[in-house]
Amino acid sequence: MRSIVSKIDTGSADFAANVAAYRSLIHTLNERMQFAIDGGKGRERSIQRHLGRGKEMVRDRIDLVIDVDTPFLELSTLSGFGQYDDAAPGGGIVTGIGVVQGVPYVFIANDATVKGGSLTPIAIKKHVRAQQIADENDLGVIYLVDSGGAFLPLQDEIFPDKDHFGGSFYRQARLSARGLPQLSVVLGGCTAGGAYVPALSDEVIMVEGIGRIFLGGPPIVKAALGEVIDPDDLGGAELHTHVSGVSDYMASNEREAYGRLREICETTNQRKVEDRQGWIDWTEPKPPAYPAEEIYGIISADDRIPWDSTEVIARLVDGSEFAAFKPEWGTSIVTGFARVWGHRVGVIANNGIIFPESALKAAHFIELCEQRRIPLLFLQNTTGYMVGRDSEAAGIAKHGAKMVAAVANATVPKYTVLIGGSYGAGNYGMCGRGFEPRFLFAWPNSRIATMAPNTAETVLSDIRLAGLKGAETTEEEIAAIKAEIRGQFETQSDPYHATSRLWDDGLIDPVHTRDALGLCLSLAARQDAPAPGPGIVYRM
Repeated sequence: MRSIVSKIDTGSADFAANVAAYRSLIHTLNERMQFAIDGGKGRERSIQRHLGRGKEMVRDRIDLVIDVDTPFLELSTLSGFGQYDDAAPGGGIVTGIGVVQGVPYVFIANDATVKGGSLTPIAIKKHVRAQQIADENDLGVIYLVDSGGAFLPLQDEIFPDKDHFGGSFYRQARLSARGLPQLSVVLGGCTAGGAYVPALSDEVIMVEGIGRIFLGGPPIVKAALGEVIDPDDLGGAELHTHVSGVSDYMASNEREAYGRLREICETTNQRKVEDRQGWIDWTEPKPPAYPAEEIYGIISADDRIPWDSTEVIARLVDGSEFAAFKPEWGTSIVTGFARVWGHRVGVIANNGIIFPESALKAAHFIELCEQRRIPLLFLQNTTGYMVGRDSEAAGIAKHGAKMVAAVANATVPKYTVLIGGSYGAGNYGMCGRGFEPRFLFAWPNSRIATMAPNTAETVLSDIRLAGLKGAETTEEEIAAIKAEIRGQFETQSDPYHATSRLWDDGLIDPVHTRDALGLCLSLAARQDAPAPGPGIVYRM
């Protein structure tokens, strides 16, 4: 493959200005990540109380389980950001993928320093999303349980619907039936519905003195039966390990429990990370020819100024080598073959608006990758499909539909990164959340909405003003209407608004993108090849 020759002048004033602007975005990202981890001063008492009980912090627990010197890919760290009065950082739950005894597992771990581990609606959504990732990637799940159960003031957003807490039980049972291990370590409360997390697990470890499982805690038992009982007598580790059999093992402390968990993981007979089945073409990886940090200077500080996605590709793929497909036609979409950490991928990246010929080119390329069993990587930066008479006459609806259909029917693993704008149907055609990529990450400069704020301001203000026909409208009132609309779209297209609601699997630094994608691709490489789709190649 040919190496991409960068055209970026890293010594220019524009490059320096872009770098300065992006470093400011990274500073904000890091600050908000840190708040999600430690919760600021408002969580100090809760943390001290947690540590005073002899408990480990949630991320330290994960570190004690996973293999030494292996990465942990944390997902959706900023879920819940700006919601619940910022009192539930991370949603009160940590999810991610780590390696135990050479085998990758999904981790779902309650953070008892956030609302006592109570489950908010976003925590349930995050829990279910982690199980979906386990299902798609053939991964077992390790549950580190320390939860006060459902956050009852919001019970109607947690309990009854398909993807509420009952949906997590359904998924857990089906994952177990598929032979994907479901393993629980009980490190605190498992109350009411939360009791079914360990009860549905294949093997359960309870830590003496802190782990408890009961369908109804002491207050409910007292109210229902008039019975006053100690929590450990009602549902402690000794009762459930020696009497009820709900627990399979009892540990005297957390570290002993994690040693036992690692022993169990050694017996689960799961494919290890290096057990590649050969269906994804792989060679020894080599670093890109250009530093990833240069991405900061490529992305325009002014989002009205376009930039070339090929320059981003050069800083993500092995050796900066890229075999472009139809490079001289439909140039608002860049397509071609490359490798990420040794794994062959088909790359589809936006250079702005999607025109009819670009949509057809993308559909053709997606079908080629489907035929050749090559995973797809989408790099989104588009305002959507082109509008106007010429585009309509050229069949933008038809060709856009072909692109959307090709994405929807592709059976190879799909991965998406929002590297810029993600607007309108362009989000769908470029494999947005609704088209179920295995993983979707976003950069802190990204934006996602039906349309850009300036477009929404024009369109919606014209519609609203047309509805006021006959009424006198002052210039000040018109300006207020436009400001209201623009403010709404700026807020709702903000990347932190999106990641808070799990519209992505994490807001990440562009520098870390290549490593995150490499980890995700390694999960697919250890699976059997998916069954091929219909294999139709869309031509002109």
